[in-house]
Amino acid sequence: MSENASTAEERLPKDLAAEKGLVNVQIDGVWRQVPKGTRMIEACRMFAVDVPHYCYHPKLSSPGNCRMCLVQMGMPPRPTPGQDPSYDDGGFQKIGWMPRPVIACANTVGENMGIRTSGELVEKCREGVMEFLLINHPLDCPICDQAGECRLQEQSVGYGRGTSRFVDMKIKKPKNVDIGKNIRLDDERCIMCSRCIRFMDEVADDPVLGFTQRGTHTTLTVHPGRRLDHNYALNTADICPVGALTSNDFRFDMRVWFLKETKTIDVNCGTGANITVWTRNNTIYRITPRQNDDVNSCWMPDSHRLNFHYIDSEQRLNEPMIKQDGKHAPATWSEAIDRTVEGLRQFEPGEVAIIASGRMTNEELYLVKALAGDLDVEHLTIVPRVEENDGMLISADRNPNSTGAKLVWRREDPAFRLNEIRDGVRSGSIKALLVLGEDLTAEVGFSADELAKPEFIATLQLLAGATAEASDVILPAAAFSEKRGSMVNVTGRLQRLNQATELIGQARNDWEILRDLICKVIGKSSSEEDFPHQIEDIFKDMANSVSDFEGLTLSKIGDQGKVVTETGVTIPLLENERARKAAGEIVG
Repeated sequence: MSENASTAEERLPKDLAAEKGLVNVQIDGVWRQVPKGTRMIEACRMFAVDVPHYCYHPKLSSPGNCRMCLVQMGMPPRPTPGQDPSYDDGGFQKIGWMPRPVIACANTVGENMGIRTSGELVEKCREGVMEFLLINHPLDCPICDQAGECRLQEQSVGYGRGTSRFVDMKIKKPKNVDIGKNIRLDDERCIMCSRCIRFMDEVADDPVLGFTQRGTHTTLTVHPGRRLDHNYALNTADICPVGALTSNDFRFDMRVWFLKETKTIDVNCGTGANITVWTRNNTIYRITPRQNDDVNSCWMPDSHRLNFHYIDSEQRLNEPMIKQDGKHAPATWSEAIDRTVEGLRQFEPGEVAIIASGRMTNEELYLVKALAGDLDVEHLTIVPRVEENDGMLISADRNPNSTGAKLVWRREDPAFRLNEIRDGVRSGSIKALLVLGEDLTAEVGFSADELAKPEFIATLQLLAGATAEASDVILPAAAFSEKRGSMVNVTGRLQRLNQATELIGQARNDWEILRDLICKVIGKSSSEEDFPHQIEDIFKDMANSVSDFEGLTLSKIGDQGKVVTETGVTIPLLENERARKAAGEIVG
């Protein structure tokens, strides 16, 4: 229920309600109070009253073209001249019900209004709308990717006639149309809700979609010479209520009722879009955006949602290895940890550098700082990734946790030593490197010859590559979907990363590897009671030393996150959405 809505028991007196901008509305026979100007459909939603709909979306304009949200509306009759309005014992005027329905998505509530979401008039209208929508809809349900999450299926059962009276041939339209690099169109399934058209026009600012023809021959298509290749195009598949638009990547892969949903966050940039990871048998099948109006609204870029196939690729490292006679050989974790600490300790602290990652969680960065302290290493850095933002959701900071590194390490620029380390490697003054999840060639700019200069390199890596090849010890780490922890996005919001899949092979969580390295350095066992055994233990220790996290736990962060610091950074798409909401264009 909305914070601004009142139940029947909590209803305010009329004069006080008016001062607070509330109006009295009767919804299915019960008087409620909701903010003035609220759309009927949202007023009903505040009190868990379902109004079926297809074209309506709170983040888009309301064209009212599906007619599924028809309700019966009533207002007090206008008194005859000289007659005063009459009121019942509750102080309300008698409602005169209109003989025709109205759409709930575009009409707003008013004082003493009545709304009926059931009854013969409403139910017959819904049956009629459903019958017209299904007349030319193909019987594709057994092969349609939308099965299991299809609004047409659900509302046909809930509000349809149950039987069809249509005996003529259905209209044939284009099927399996390639309209973009990531998306396909089946026009026979389209119910002309226009959600995709409005999204591309109003949110993506790329009006490439439109309707052609008329009546039952109306067809969704791309404009001549154009394709739906925008980096946010797959959001149209998310909001399509039927199976007209489907993702090429997920198409025919898996039925949604077999998939497990895990709420987590995107780690491809500093925005930290809220996402749902869909998995089965330890395999990720798709990633979809999860609504958070303070982070990513309901959307996410295609480049981020599709960036997960590397997790179970052939390049994935899944066992610790030690280089012997120039070749890597499998080793036990104990041997790899021992060799790493021995390799780092054979040099003076000033000859050792630790290159961490802005992709690491707060908990991992906290342990990295502790490890550097135990080794007396001052050459500690992350690798910055700064590019232009896309004016929507992709941040200029391509690291998901640069803000977290600033808070945990208490450094305004956690990457300020990178150039110093780079120069030290090239000059030979830095002889040992501990690399944590970074590619020293692509990200740091070292050549193969420069990587050969350090006498010892140990690395936590996900994938095989030049850095892993040059390393003396390889410690296989966890992918973002295999770990838990927290990150702070560019706006200063602390968010929770949740585990969606299990670790592959002998790979281990980064925090466990770092903990064991610390234990080996200080000569203690990780099984001792005063060492963390769960990620919650590390967050608790971190919250005691990082004032921004004081009083928080991983569970208290919640699914929507908590603001822990002000950065002054804004997210362009959200700013545009708030402006449209203020202008009354969308509900928001």
